[in-house]
Amino acid sequence: MPAKGEATKKMIIDTAADLFSKKGFKDVSMTDICDATDLSRGGLYRHFSSTSEIFAMLISTERSFDERIKADESATSILKSALKELEKEILEPERSLSLAIYEFASIDDNKELFADLEKKARKKWMDLISYGIKTGEFKDVDPVKIAELILYYYQGIRMWSKITDITKRSAKNYSSMIISLLTGEEI
Repeated sequence: MPAKGEATKKMIIDTAADLFSKKGFKDVSMTDICDATDLSRGGLYRHFSSTSEIFAMLISTERSFDERIKADESATSILKSALKELEKEILEPERSLSLAIYEFASIDDNKELFADLEKKARKKWMDLISYGIKTGEFKDVDPVKIAELILYYYQGIRMWSKITDITKRSAKNYSSMIISLLTGEEI
């Protein structure tokens, strides 16, 4: 697809992400996305056939740490910036896709998609933890166990942030605990 088409696709996904964050998955229609993007129905359908297709692409976009690791960036720096992003999402539940993800998982038969997403996310964190151990920045921990702790603790607190107020202290405690487990640093 030409550059303009790719830019339009990205704009659609970014705009839809805001809608899914605010309304969940079930309550977003292709018409809502057309209205929010100022695209005609034909313009939208040229790129995507359904909200399911848009959402699947949105959640499948994996952000790995590979580039930063290859650039020999400090593992601690990568960890802290990633945790800061997670904290922001916890404290701004309107940015969270948690509800939409749970709705999407319950509506469509997407077990393979979610299994693949979980596998990629686990690998991303395991790679960072292994890198930190190799550079001597992190304690010699089990990367699998810590990756699972990071992923599932985060998913739980992120979901809770949609239904109750999570304090800044609670979000910071999440990050501090992970940093302490990996580096021994108390924050």
